[in-house]
Amino acid sequence: MSDATPHPLRIPAFRAYFVSRFLTTIAVSAQAIIIGWQVYGIARQTMDIKESAFLLGMIGLAQFVPLFLLTPIVGLVADSYDRRWIVRGTTALLTLNALMLGALTYLGALTMPFLFFAAVFVGIARAFSGPAFSALAPNLVPREVLPTAIAVSSIAWQTGMIAGPSVGGVLYAIHPDFAYGSISAMFAIALGILMLIRKVPQPPVQKDRRPLHRIADGFSYVRNNRLVLAAITLDLCVVLLAGSTALLPVYARDILHVGATGFGLLAAGMGIGAAAGSLWFTFRPMKTNVGVKMLVAVAIFAFAIITFGVSTWFPLSLFALIVAGAADMVSVYVRQSLIQLHTPDEMRGRVGAISALTISASNELGEAETGVMASLLGPAGAVVFGGCAAILVTITWTWLFPELRLARTFDPKDRSDGKPKEEGSAS
Repeated sequence: MSDATPHPLRIPAFRAYFVSRFLTTIAVSAQAIIIGWQVYGIARQTMDIKESAFLLGMIGLAQFVPLFLLTPIVGLVADSYDRRWIVRGTTALLTLNALMLGALTYLGALTMPFLFFAAVFVGIARAFSGPAFSALAPNLVPREVLPTAIAVSSIAWQTGMIAGPSVGGVLYAIHPDFAYGSISAMFAIALGILMLIRKVPQPPVQKDRRPLHRIADGFSYVRNNRLVLAAITLDLCVVLLAGSTALLPVYARDILHVGATGFGLLAAGMGIGAAAGSLWFTFRPMKTNVGVKMLVAVAIFAFAIITFGVSTWFPLSLFALIVAGAADMVSVYVRQSLIQLHTPDEMRGRVGAISALTISASNELGEAETGVMASLLGPAGAVVFGGCAAILVTITWTWLFPELRLARTFDPKDRSDGKPKEEGSAS
């Protein structure tokens, strides 16, 4: 890359954005895994394994419901107001939430109702911050380096999402107070760094369109752009079915019998894989056959989850999670790049909100689904069932959305038939 087109991380505003998003995402994910561990610990005092696993799933549902209800609003907000202040405000609220959780843990006053309240609070904050964070990145760099900026931004987010549980597990294994103190510090540092980003260009508000019409425009764009629709829904269905993070406390405590220390290592598994994948893409960005590579990565993810589900040997379980994390990193790298590069700036907030909804549905709602299935089939049965269903979904999407399979590069103008793609049309 020449001096005329510097790497995005050489641009101070983008560098501040990258670090703050990485810290915020790690802190949110780390806190989520700790909340799950605390919920399971309290539940096991009076409930059996299946009932406790069900409550773990309900924690995910508590985070998903606010995002589901707020999605039509938050995308419009991200396209209408200063995106910097949206992420600053939500980061400040997340800092206060982590401090409250830490104080109650220290005092020994943490209760099940407050853990659910905290989960709902996090869901509300994430609903607003996700679309704003995603839409802010393209405003910080020149257009010619936008593809690289999107890839780097995706790495920050996805590495944080997958590595966060590992950080939370390790910190909690050291000491609960140290864990919440560290999470609060990460939020506070991220907030301070966000304050360094100066005013950036904001897309003009469509004053000739009513708010409800503008909200509908976002859903219409996703529905009509089949490549974006395929990328979003594939991840939604696969992680919804095959996500297993919610059951890590069950595996650590009652299946693998490795306790809090082993729980920290299991939680680190997907983070290790994701970090390896992100490091690879930093030096070797993906350029060709991106659709096929995404489909293969999703299939590998599903097989790794099945392996984790049936394993009762700790080293194999850890290895399966590492492979799953690396495969998931490939999938998200492709999905986020396709979504951002195929969406005009004035629509990124609304499309980002829809993407965030599907991500939350696949993660938090997936935890609820896993909890319900675990209460019916047992933990191992739920994980194996989800992995097998994810493989069937991947095969179905390969046939249902040939646009994804035929996507050669991230460039919206590059189609397998050699014809330029029109903005917003079916790919």
